[in-house]
Amino acid sequence: MTRRCRGCGESTLTTVLDLGTVPAADHFPPHDSPPDPAETGHGLRMDRCDDCGLAQLADDDTVTAEPHGIEPQALRDQAADAVRRVHTAGLLRGSTVTEFGSPHGGTWLPLLAQRGFVERPDGAADVVLDCFGIMHEPDQRAAFAARVAATAPGGVLLIQYHSLAAIVAQGQWNALRHGHFAYYSLATLQAQLRAAGMSLVTAWEFDLYGGTVLVAARHGVHAPDPTVGRVLAAEEAALTPAAIAAVQEVVDHHVRGLRDWLEHAAAQGKRVYAYGAASRAVALLAMAGTHRGLLAGVADASPGKQGCRMPGTDVPIISPAALVAADPDLVLLTLPDLLAEVCAALPSLDGRWMIDDPAGPRPPDAEDVSI
Repeated sequence: MTRRCRGCGESTLTTVLDLGTVPAADHFPPHDSPPDPAETGHGLRMDRCDDCGLAQLADDDTVTAEPHGIEPQALRDQAADAVRRVHTAGLLRGSTVTEFGSPHGGTWLPLLAQRGFVERPDGAADVVLDCFGIMHEPDQRAAFAARVAATAPGGVLLIQYHSLAAIVAQGQWNALRHGHFAYYSLATLQAQLRAAGMSLVTAWEFDLYGGTVLVAARHGVHAPDPTVGRVLAAEEAALTPAAIAAVQEVVDHHVRGLRDWLEHAAAQGKRVYAYGAASRAVALLAMAGTHRGLLAGVADASPGKQGCRMPGTDVPIISPAALVAADPDLVLLTLPDLLAEVCAALPSLDGRWMIDDPAGPRPPDAEDVSI
């Protein structure tokens, strides 16, 4: 059966990133269950449409488990900053709001309630929010149509996405995961909105996840402000065929570098743990052949993940308190955005953090801490 683009419906798709078979990103087995070879049997590939340019998950044979993540402070801080910027731009008009939430949790509704907005679950609202939600929709055309229909005629649609340009430029290959069906550039997002009857009016950039973009769109034809043009130009320069192809080369280097680092630490007698049982750590730890002899445990603040193990490995997921009690020599942070938060919450681990990076684990620097 010919697979068609999730965005425009065409069938000219080119594979740009192939991770082979890996564990399902959101299924964390009980810690006392032995690793099953079938756990690592799920294909994970990114295709890109030759017509509209949308990067997308090729197939997904996993059954997504209910996520149990805890919303990071960095994400909450960025949401507050984003709402302030939209308000300053004069785009928070009217009194009603609808949110298309992300399955990973988090909401902007309290921030809008502070500004007098009331949630409207049915019918069109003056402000429609989508923060990292739409990427979870297998049918992208239908997803955009639903969000446009939920926006009142004079209202604004706000969509935030993890920039494909940032993923490519920083070699964030493990941003590809089951359940994430689309990876956007501003150009592809603009095309999807136009097809659904909306126009971009402005955009804002944030450092979260290495580079995210929040866009505002309105019904009808509108000329975007200069910010949109700047983002479009920067993304076009970053998303060259050569740059996109190079992400595949990063995979083996990242996986091999992590394995070598863990083996070197073990040879020196160092006890290494990790922090962050994030979905993007699943493929990395499994592909690196991680086991308890190299990584004693992965701490996570989510009670729903504690008592489980990292899929495809025998590495248990523990609480932050258990991490501190273990008194590790080194702690690998799988999500750099968490650094400021964990440093504040776990001061006894100062000097032991290492940031996971495609170039190899590294000590944090001042820029990391300021996130």
